[in-house]
Amino acid sequence: MRKLWFILLFLLVTATGIYANGTTPNDPNDPNDPNDPSDLFRAKWDAIISVLQDKDMEQDAKEKQLDKIISPYFDFQLMSKLALGRIYWPKLTPPQREKFTRLFTEQIKESYRKKITHYKDEKVLVKPKVQKDKTVYIPTELISKDGKMDILYKIRKMDKHWKIYDVEIQGVSLLLTYRSQFNDILSQSSIEDFLCRLEKPPDS
Repeated sequence: MRKLWFILLFLLVTATGIYANGTTPNDPNDPNDPNDPSDLFRAKWDAIISVLQDKDMEQDAKEKQLDKIISPYFDFQLMSKLALGRIYWPKLTPPQREKFTRLFTEQIKESYRKKITHYKDEKVLVKPKVQKDKTVYIPTELISKDGKMDILYKIRKMDKHWKIYDVEIQGVSLLLTYRSQFNDILSQSSIEDFLCRLEKPPDS
């Protein structure tokens, strides 16, 4: 999981949909909005890199800035539902669903915050999108000194904004990885025990 979360940091950072001039995708005040997820992915890289490479910015400030940029572009609610799947999500009461979504979101954010210091000038190559029904797939490559890694973003349009709900790394779904882990825990414990376990700080 350590390597997976290290990779996820770059997925989060490179998938925010931020323009270099600071505007956001689908901004009604931006006449040049291409409304194309592939173009949005490419358009914002310089802005995010500038945060990561700013030597005068304190680490806490970097984390807050990236969190502010990243959070709106992930559908954490849908991710939470898919992470539990059809077996366990229906078994949660509305308060339990709300609690799980909050804890799951916090776990994701805390994990990438801890990994941010590992940034080493890796590059991302965004390839042409592929659309199937309501889902758009954006294949990318993470390029580092150790080689290339295939990454596939899965995004949908929610309230006129493109949002990521899953990422595949070398063909392995992040959400399916979580679902497997959660299913193992829930098969041996109650939902309340499972939620209590999530309240503990994630492994570094």
